[in-house]
Amino acid sequence: MPLYVALTYTKDVDWSAPEQAEELKEYQEFGAAAAAVIRGGHALYPTATATTVRVAGGKGGDVVASDGPYAETKEALTGFYLLECADLDEAVKVSAGLPAAWDGAVEVRPVIPRV
Repeated sequence: MPLYVALTYTKDVDWSAPEQAEELKEYQEFGAAAAAVIRGGHALYPTATATTVRVAGGKGGDVVASDGPYAETKEALTGFYLLECADLDEAVKVSAGLPAAWDGAVEVRPVIPRV
């Protein structure tokens, strides 16, 4: 069965902070409701903890690591789920249950099996 990743874009928050407990309950409810197709996933720390890596000059070039996310946006990549669904329609239906879809966005992409 195909795998899909559901990337969640929401306000940039620290999901490990106690004040997020109430909102995390909605994700826990989603996790319980979609448990049959969830194969993995995690929340991410805020974008301030991100490091962007580039290789100047391409393969074999100098590694340049800079603090912060790749792009500054209103909504940040805040987590992901790995879903095993029959097709894209099911992955979209399941992803619509994510709280991130209600006030942010969820990007669903098919996963290439073992490259």
